[in-house]
Amino acid sequence: MTYLVLARKWRPRSFDTLVGQDHVVRALSQALTTQRLHHAWLFTGTRGVGKTTLSRILAKALNCQEGITATPCNVCPACTGIDADRYPDYLELDAASNRGVEEMTKLLEQAVYAPSAGRFKVYMIDEVHMLTGHAFNAMLKTLEEPPPHVKFILATTDPQKIPVTVLSRCLQFNLKQMPPDAIMGHLEQVLQAEGVPAELPALRLIGQAARGSMRDALSLTDQAIAYSGANVSEDAVRGMLGAIDQRYLVRLLDALAANDGPGMVAVADELAARSLSYAAALGDLAGLLSQIAMAQRIPGLPADDALLADDIRRLAGLLSGDAVQLFYSIALHSRPELALAPDEYAGFVMACLRMLAFAGEPDDVVSMPMPDAGASAAAPVRRADAAGAARTGTESSAPAAGATPDAARLSGLAAARAAAAALQRGGVRKPATAGRPVAAPPAAHPPAEPIVPAPPVSAPEPARARLAPDPATIAPLPVQSVQPVQAGAPTQSDKGPPWEVAEAPRAAVAPSAPQLAPSSYFESENPAPPDWESAPVAPSTAPAPVAVPAARQRPAARGDDAAFAPEAAASGAALELTEPWPVLATRLPLRGMAAELARQAEWVGIEGSTIVLKVATRTLAQGPSADRLRGALAGYFGQPVQLRMEVGETGSETAHAVAQTERQARQREAEEAIDADPFVQALVTQFGGEVIPGSIKPV
Repeated sequence: MTYLVLARKWRPRSFDTLVGQDHVVRALSQALTTQRLHHAWLFTGTRGVGKTTLSRILAKALNCQEGITATPCNVCPACTGIDADRYPDYLELDAASNRGVEEMTKLLEQAVYAPSAGRFKVYMIDEVHMLTGHAFNAMLKTLEEPPPHVKFILATTDPQKIPVTVLSRCLQFNLKQMPPDAIMGHLEQVLQAEGVPAELPALRLIGQAARGSMRDALSLTDQAIAYSGANVSEDAVRGMLGAIDQRYLVRLLDALAANDGPGMVAVADELAARSLSYAAALGDLAGLLSQIAMAQRIPGLPADDALLADDIRRLAGLLSGDAVQLFYSIALHSRPELALAPDEYAGFVMACLRMLAFAGEPDDVVSMPMPDAGASAAAPVRRADAAGAARTGTESSAPAAGATPDAARLSGLAAARAAAAALQRGGVRKPATAGRPVAAPPAAHPPAEPIVPAPPVSAPEPARARLAPDPATIAPLPVQSVQPVQAGAPTQSDKGPPWEVAEAPRAAVAPSAPQLAPSSYFESENPAPPDWESAPVAPSTAPAPVAVPAARQRPAARGDDAAFAPEAAASGAALELTEPWPVLATRLPLRGMAAELARQAEWVGIEGSTIVLKVATRTLAQGPSADRLRGALAGYFGQPVQLRMEVGETGSETAHAVAQTERQARQREAEEAIDADPFVQALVTQFGGEVIPGSIKPV
């Protein structure tokens, strides 16, 4: 006996067995019960949702020997003949093969004759959108006023291609895609009737892979039975579909939360070893992130029986809401970019590293090979120490055994500051004549900020060679007084996190920085650092400028932990801000989120050795960015400082606000200059020209 596939064997034969189309079943059942029958129906929907099945059930309901009913008997000759596709008064026509006007003319000529066996002649035209324009025009009159014994059922997957003249003559029903849970429930009943054991997670995977089509789900079930040897298990279905095991994605998010780049790349390598699709991995990752976001905002989700419910709850508490939204957006937009990548592996890894970059700046530990060529292991070396060793010609000393990571990190900062200060003392200065500044060498990118004048000198300073300082003469700054700022960690007092005590009274708070007028310094949001080697020297007769800490005369390399290496600073000296905070915020050598934190922060004041800043967004002050900003400020003031971030509404005294104000002012000036230009006015008045809004840009 020939095997009958599940999609045909389990095709619904009555309205009550149709799955997922309750809105259509309800309308047709009530129309059949009340005998309010239209002469033409149009069923639309994607493949495998029941268009042909519904037309056969409707034809049986119209021609059943028990009468017009919503519950055909399925035993009379009309019902059995329609199910077997051998009933003379039910004709299924494929419009893809019979799309011309000749075929349509022949069909309409036969429609005038009375039915030979049934109550109605039912013409079912599948994929009706494939008919030509002449064929549609030929059937318009008959479709509008057919003989009383003729009923038309049209089906299509693309209703947009059907002329509106045809649509207006039909009752249109849009069949929906079936949800995975409905498909899973139907498959469970089918396999129970077939006597095939199956696991519910396996059926859920099949329901998701079917993409709303019940026929596709039954076909995949046939394939799964053959693949698994009549034992539909989750592992077998995953292997058949090439589906991504969600546990890989959970490991990926755990590595992302731990800022573990090698761990994320290891997951990508495992997916490559199993020949899994990276596009599917990004899609499943976006789905997992959406479940995490819902678990963060909606109580009771996910359900206890949901897949990976415990991991979703754990990740919902581990990741912040903003981070989940950002990761979801990156995963979603990285899928189409895989086609542009050199290969899918590179595109997937870059998407993971993009999430890692936006999750927060990595720690200052990088893996570098040991000096011993025979050693195969890599030891953690601080970037600042490596840079200092490269400049001074000495090797960085490894942290003492048993030292804590914070102490090792702070010792690296102190060594970097001391090395930068020694380099400043032994640096090269270009000679200058009295009253004449030193000419700055040409640069590819001139600085966009004003040059801070160096202290006045009475005579040109002779050039001297840059010498490496003696390591014995370098006195590191006291490390034990520097405390790293941890996002969300309690302060030295037990008042709670800084943002929770923002309104606490403060003693001796310095007045806020004065309002800055827009200046050319803020022409760009992130100006390049000034050329400190070419700073002009003031003449000896000039009045003494405002005392500028030596730390700001020669900053360390942009991006180092020490923002400005002090030449000589007294530990514990009173802190004093000698320039407006918006200017200083853009001059601090920071990058990434730390630079954005400085630009968005507003100066509140100084409390002893604690600098108080205010930001509008809580997440901006979290993570290692605050620690980097504190290190930069410590280098600027030349002594260890504490940093407290308050959360609240900021005003116009942030670097970002000043830059925005200046850009808006320059935009207005440019637009006013264009409007006042005589040539432009002549073009507008004499030739009817107009200035396109938004096309004017300041130069």
